[in-house]
Amino acid sequence: MRVTSALFLSVVSATSIPSNVHSRAEGIPLSEFGTFAAITPEEAKSGADLLDTDFSTLERRATQGLPLSSFGTVHSVTLEEAQAGVDLIGTNFTLLPISGNPLKPLVTGLLDEISSILPRDTGDCANPNIRFEWDDYSASDKQAYVDAIQCLHNKPASGQWSPSQNRWEDIVRIHQSYAPNIHSKSTTQQTHKFLLWHRYYVWAFEQILRDECGFNRAMPWWDEKKWAGKFAQSTLFTDQYFGIMSGPTNNAGTCVTTGKFAGWQLSLGPGYTVNNPHCLQRAVNEDITAQTGQSSYDTCMARTSYPDFHSCVEFSFHAQGHNGVGATMADAIASPGDPTFFMHHLYVDYVFRKWQINDISRRTTISGCADNVNCSPLTLDTMVYMGNLCGAKCPDLKVRDLLNTLQGHMCYRYNY
Repeated sequence: MRVTSALFLSVVSATSIPSNVHSRAEGIPLSEFGTFAAITPEEAKSGADLLDTDFSTLERRATQGLPLSSFGTVHSVTLEEAQAGVDLIGTNFTLLPISGNPLKPLVTGLLDEISSILPRDTGDCANPNIRFEWDDYSASDKQAYVDAIQCLHNKPASGQWSPSQNRWEDIVRIHQSYAPNIHSKSTTQQTHKFLLWHRYYVWAFEQILRDECGFNRAMPWWDEKKWAGKFAQSTLFTDQYFGIMSGPTNNAGTCVTTGKFAGWQLSLGPGYTVNNPHCLQRAVNEDITAQTGQSSYDTCMARTSYPDFHSCVEFSFHAQGHNGVGATMADAIASPGDPTFFMHHLYVDYVFRKWQINDISRRTTISGCADNVNCSPLTLDTMVYMGNLCGAKCPDLKVRDLLNTLQGHMCYRYNY
């Protein structure tokens, strides 16, 4: 795109006009008018109008990836470190108080044993929405889902989350704004609201898709452990849907140029930056995505207390899923800019719910740190803030309202 401008070499104001101008009959001297800045046709052909400014850099910002170092990484531990409990060093979470009324193991075991024989009143919602794994989703459903996401990117911003540039960036902006309070600072400065906040965030995203873009299908989730070490080969990253997964280009992110989100421009991130136009970009590293597999899943599922499970999830396969996709996704602050974020966190929530199903007390009790500075106790009455992201459907809620996906504010489960 050519950029041109006209500059006045002299400016004539009302106060600078001589007092006798209006009374004289002859014309005003040409020198008082000045001239527009100009070049000859010969100078234009030689590019004289481009001296001092390389306007091509304006376009390159939109078509070239940013250095990978600008995105940073999500705090992580290796599978071996998770198995060794490295993420538990510094705080003995088992000493923190448990909020709620956990059933005794004997009673819990008995209830689980007879549940297949006698129905029991659990207070669960009657007709939960079912979230289907991506490969169990029809082609029509897949297309409707990515179309609804594109719809949000095309819609104007609400104005509530300035300086977002569109409705999609409203969703990115709340994550960017709340990031200091919803992520652990390190393995020794943790907040265990992470899983609960993101559960609510993904649910809010679903409501926005439905209410504002007419999405009327079941919600998908992505079983990414079966694609560990081969994300780029998954049925998610195709020309029709999320776009081909690319590696880095010259140690920078690679702009997404295929799929429904090809050519997307973002203005938020990396980190806390705003008004920073750049392309949606990825830089897959399959050595890192390999850390998201069955072994990581099994390691976290084996943990018995909520904070221990939470710590394992946040720092192992959750972190490695972000870092493995790379670039926009590796930015812990503004990573929702990539729609892959929600498929990844739908998987994280799937694992969370599976862990809760294994013990009924995990749906009625909580413990851990409510903040990542002083580790104040996380209780059933701890507030989780969503800032009315999806309007009246998204009030700030207590942990007790989010702990069970079949009770309280939400009503959904996964297809397996």
